[in-house]
Amino acid sequence: MKRLVLAILASFAFIVATAQEFGVVNISVCNMRATPDFDAEMVSQALLGTPVHILEINSSNSWPNINTPDEYRGWVHRDVVTLLSEEDYHAWNAAPKVVVTSLFGIVYEKASRHSQVLSDVVAGDRLVMEGGTLRYWKVRFPDGRRGYISKNDASPLASWRKSLDKSADAIISTARSMLGFPYIWAGMSPKGMDCSGFVRTVLFMHDIIIPRDSGPMSRKGERIYGTANLQKGDLVFFGRNDTAAPRVSHVGIYIGDGLFIHSLGMVKIGSFNPRSPQYDAYNSGRYLFASRILPYIGVEEGLCTTEDNPFYNE
Repeated sequence: MKRLVLAILASFAFIVATAQEFGVVNISVCNMRATPDFDAEMVSQALLGTPVHILEINSSNSWPNINTPDEYRGWVHRDVVTLLSEEDYHAWNAAPKVVVTSLFGIVYEKASRHSQVLSDVVAGDRLVMEGGTLRYWKVRFPDGRRGYISKNDASPLASWRKSLDKSADAIISTARSMLGFPYIWAGMSPKGMDCSGFVRTVLFMHDIIIPRDSGPMSRKGERIYGTANLQKGDLVFFGRNDTAAPRVSHVGIYIGDGLFIHSLGMVKIGSFNPRSPQYDAYNSGRYLFASRILPYIGVEEGLCTTEDNPFYNE
């Protein structure tokens, strides 16, 4: 009987815990893990202000399992995501925002860099905009904290979108701004990125969302074989060239003149040309094909912007 009562109580607790099916990431970069444990493998990350779906919460009510706008799932600690009612989730999505445009920044408690630090931020983070001063935007976090961020580090989302350059040259310039940044497995921010996380981070800084991992990325857009017809902005894929089923395990961005930029050890530039001082024999030897995705943003399923993605518009 006692076991039955405990089981009923546990079931009730689980139902209560999953009653709120929406949330928003509450810290600059949150770690998503394979299982609900700090010791578990990190599988990806999500940025501050990202709207997520809560799929379930573990029995101790401390680890929500989230689904992100690129349909990636993982467990996050309760402290890093604010659970919201459906009404509050809609209100968050509808509220005016600022987007962090600097690679790194700080939110202060007051409109002064000499005041208490409230949080760090990274490129792509989003916060509700509640006004501002001459030099600072007043912003609100998903959990209700309020602070100030320099206008040099963030822009109003609406005007940022209007002025945003989504050309290959602009995207390559963003990629180059992170040269030397460290490789981190499952990383998805300027603090550290794996190969696909680097590509995903660069494109998200231009409001573009693509699949999280290199395999699904490689199945989007127009496939290009060889290197002769590559164009700037094409995604280049590497891996095991099995005739029956090539296995993609690495990705970079083609930047022209036989060069590509990618994250392996750190963000760096390699070349397909054996005569180049930047020749990358290892990756050239395992090159598979490329995908031209930029013309298909907003056209092909899985290639979109936050204006089109349902998570940001629910």
